[in-house]
Amino acid sequence: MKAGAAAAGGLATLGLLLVMEAGIPVPLPADLVMFTVGERVAAGVFPLWLAVAGFEVISVIGTTALFVACRGPAHQLIARVGPHVGLSQARVRRTAAFVEARGRLSLAAGRATPGLRTLTVIAAGASGLSGRRALPALILGSSIFLQFHLVLGLLLGPLADRAFNQAKGPALAGLAVLAVGALIYWRARRGRRGGTEAWTEAACPACIGLSLIAEHLPGLASQAGARVPVAAHSDDRQPRPS
Repeated sequence: MKAGAAAAGGLATLGLLLVMEAGIPVPLPADLVMFTVGERVAAGVFPLWLAVAGFEVISVIGTTALFVACRGPAHQLIARVGPHVGLSQARVRRTAAFVEARGRLSLAAGRATPGLRTLTVIAAGASGLSGRRALPALILGSSIFLQFHLVLGLLLGPLADRAFNQAKGPALAGLAVLAVGALIYWRARRGRRGGTEAWTEAACPACIGLSLIAEHLPGLASQAGARVPVAAHSDDRQPRPS
């Protein structure tokens, strides 16, 4: 009974991750959900092969669905709603120009970089790149990000379980502090809208560390860096009604 419930819970978590990977807003940090799958595998209640295969299926279907949607029915929706979640047209244009200049490597790197994952797929769709050229690199980046967090869950999951079993209250408090601290970090660097969008992609310390490294890499720095003054990118400003 317990094994069946645990397996069902694992499958439900994979279903939630598929929704997240397809770019549908969910008010939860996706990386912590991925970590949970690894923790369940480490606890022996969810098969490793199913977690690995499930993550690969999620990377293919989720990335493809988001890319196709950005090329078609979701294009106008993103243009209208995007600025409210940190995806302004100016930011998408800058990322699209970067993608066109750097090619497939930039697609894989962007899709694997915390805080740039959804934006990279949207920019690839907006740039007019064909699916044959863009999707393999985007799926590779997605796979790297997902499997990395599966490994983190496998390695750190037993420690998290031990801490939770020994002191549930402090463990839950620590998790809440981690989530709130990550949200404050992203909002301080990218503003309220962009910070919230980045938080749903990356809230764990490992992801925040990777984002700091990305800020010092050529090309990615302009996309992954901290919030810049409006004067530095005047095309980000919304025209005032006359």
